[in-house]
Amino acid sequence: MGKRLAALALSGAALVAMVGPATADPQQLGGGGDQAKPLIFGHRGASGYRPEHTLASYELAARMGADYIEPDLVSTKDGVLVARHENEIGGTTDVASRPEFTGRKTTKTIDGAPLTGWFTEDFTLAELKTLRATERIPEIRQRNTIYNKRFEVPTFQEVIDLTKRLSRDLHREIGIAPETKHPTYFQSIGKPLEPGLVRTLDRNGLNRQNAKVVVQSFEVTNLVALNRQLRVQLVQLTSAAGAPYDFIVKGDPRTYADIISPAGLRDVAKYADWLGPEKSQIIPRDPAGFLKAPTSLVSDAHKAGLKVVPYTFRNENNFLPADFRSSTVPAEYGNAFGEFEKYFATGVDGVFTDNTDTAVEARKNKQ
Repeated sequence: MGKRLAALALSGAALVAMVGPATADPQQLGGGGDQAKPLIFGHRGASGYRPEHTLASYELAARMGADYIEPDLVSTKDGVLVARHENEIGGTTDVASRPEFTGRKTTKTIDGAPLTGWFTEDFTLAELKTLRATERIPEIRQRNTIYNKRFEVPTFQEVIDLTKRLSRDLHREIGIAPETKHPTYFQSIGKPLEPGLVRTLDRNGLNRQNAKVVVQSFEVTNLVALNRQLRVQLVQLTSAAGAPYDFIVKGDPRTYADIISPAGLRDVAKYADWLGPEKSQIIPRDPAGFLKAPTSLVSDAHKAGLKVVPYTFRNENNFLPADFRSSTVPAEYGNAFGEFEKYFATGVDGVFTDNTDTAVEARKNKQ
């Protein structure tokens, strides 16, 4: 919950002490009744099997057993939030093959780096709806390409509507974990993501303490602001290198390494509820790609009052530690169960995965 509710939580704790322990699982996230741990977040849906950030991908993740589905949010020209991994859509839609949009190709500076392509903020929602999603990494996931050009770019509202329908169909609540992408950039062009996010959650009755919603960001400033506007849980994402772009813009010298220090984690706990580190920040790899000993990050985060949900777990050799690769062929599956076992042993509270079914099976065998 937002830290502004700390006093309320304290009074609630006193009440529990008087009347006896609550029956609810104290570790459950968002009051959704989750019992199995760690929680499983369908990263961009079931993106190991369908083009990412499509309703088909999200639905498959939920039906495979995901506790949460994860849409990344960017803005259209007319200010509608849509689900794309990046605002550059040349690699995830068929826009490059559409002659009517040839003139939209341009070069922009996104988070300090030049990027050439087609950008959501240059298309109205109606125009984006004429495009079709394509597989982002076809060299690794060739089988997913059979679904190219079958699915639209969904709006955030459409993703919420899907979770409501699936919750009814599956007789369990499907959570949603939206990530704000490039918030400083979108603020700089007059299309901030946060107002639309808050309005959409409000409109759907999801801006409440027990909603099964968590909001993520790699930046800090917008999470601090959202903590004052939202009653849902927040996730501070971190990378194994670099710094939050809002820090860079402000001249703040802190890096992600500073954020995951014990002192930095105590600061994060003032506005967020979860830490979402890149998984190598929990178990680093040596130069040959083999896993080293775990760091103290999970323990440090727990001591600060934060839960931990690392990213991203994938089945292919290309993404696995050398310990669990089955061959030198990047697209072949390795021993993903072995990797899950190593990370589950560190005490993580959730995982982001492209392969929900694998994570669910690994969780069944967790001891």
